[in-house]
Amino acid sequence: MHYLKTLLDSLLYDPQQPLLFNSSFFLFFFIVILVFYPLIANRIRVRTWYLMLVSLYFYYKTSGSFVLLLLITSLVNFGLGAAINNAKSKGAKRSFLILSLVWNLGSLGYYKYTNFLLTTINQVFGGSLPLYDIVLPVGISFFTFQTWSYTLDVYFGKLKPIRSFVDFTFFVSFFPQLVAGPIVRASYFIPQIHKRVLLDKDTIARALVLIFAGLLKKGVIADYLSINFVDRVFENPALFSGVENLLGVYAYALQIYCDFSGYSDIAIGLAALLGFELPLNFITPYRASSVTEFWRRWHISLSTWLRDYLYIPLGGNRKGKARQYINLMLTMLLGGLWHGASWNFVVWGGMHGLALAFDKLLLNFRIMQTRLMKAVGIVFTFHFVCFCWIFFRSPDFASAGLMLGRIFSAFHGGLFWQWLAEYRLVSILIGAGFLFHWMPDRIELGFEKVLRKTPLVFQSLILAVVIWILFQARSADIQPFIYFQF
Repeated sequence: MHYLKTLLDSLLYDPQQPLLFNSSFFLFFFIVILVFYPLIANRIRVRTWYLMLVSLYFYYKTSGSFVLLLLITSLVNFGLGAAINNAKSKGAKRSFLILSLVWNLGSLGYYKYTNFLLTTINQVFGGSLPLYDIVLPVGISFFTFQTWSYTLDVYFGKLKPIRSFVDFTFFVSFFPQLVAGPIVRASYFIPQIHKRVLLDKDTIARALVLIFAGLLKKGVIADYLSINFVDRVFENPALFSGVENLLGVYAYALQIYCDFSGYSDIAIGLAALLGFELPLNFITPYRASSVTEFWRRWHISLSTWLRDYLYIPLGGNRKGKARQYINLMLTMLLGGLWHGASWNFVVWGGMHGLALAFDKLLLNFRIMQTRLMKAVGIVFTFHFVCFCWIFFRSPDFASAGLMLGRIFSAFHGGLFWQWLAEYRLVSILIGAGFLFHWMPDRIELGFEKVLRKTPLVFQSLILAVVIWILFQARSADIQPFIYFQF
């Protein structure tokens, strides 16, 4: 009886232990899905209902009663998409689009920015407005942008409205990418709902490579660096020398990449095993030779969303250079604010906006196209991005300023060797992480080719080894993915 109660309790939402990809419960959850999946994989309506219901359960295990907000958001945007399509006049279409804007930005603004706005008013005007006890639903920025892009596409005539509410809810709630992306558009995903599942060896091998890589990135590199070095430095930069602060910044650059791209890799791999394709979200971003190229490689689903639904509607580059620079700046300022309710994120976005505008100026000089300048560009871009990460990760501007002060005025480079001795495993993970990041693509493709030719038993053994490594490396508490907070 005790074991039955424990099992039933584990099926309920626990705010202290939300469902994460890197948890043992998720492994159980996904295995159960796969056990029954072959029976209904090509019975399209049954498959859609099945995956929609398990996806809603996944979000319930992640965020509890906020699953109702997900359903309401789906219903509102589904209804407004149909209303926009059926409207007889441009004015009516625009009115329904505004309603979509009010609902999507209103719900996102209430949960994410209410206290930020109240705090800013209090600081600027010396007020004492009380703050509200608001819990941020996991992944609200992702599924809000996903549903909002649907109504925008219908309004601009890029997409016909979806007739089935079940199909639409499945599109919004599909669990692999629900809480931390990639941000998937309806025009990309909906056509896949009605296709037969065809899993070949190549697809399975690619999916397993992505899942293995994602689990190792997150569970071994990102979590270990966070707990054993990065958090210590960013929480108390004054306790560390300049060289240790700089190494902390490099470590955070690797941590956030491994954490977020690790989630995306797992999501894409899991979706592939279920017969669905998700878009790439990262393409070795620290190899970029300019900030423009960095944003073509980093969080691609967000950068393209901002380009298509904000930058281009603002005028893009069609209204002269000055207006283009303004549009870039506005887009990146809002992109920074998307990440969180803090002026640190706004400044982070603003610095990237300035860098993007600077890139446009450099396009006029052919010297930037030489091989030497490209190598210089990679080094410069990497360090500029790391500089910006300081403001992204620091709790406030004072901490960011203190860290920069330590780096530029108390560097003490000779302490590097002492750090190397004290943080041996951290240094190995940093070195290995960046080495794999800059490793030629053919090595990863070669591993995938080998895995493709191996029998299922050997593939299962590799998965078991990966899981064993994760259990050996994990901390006492499972670390949530960084982008869950956004």
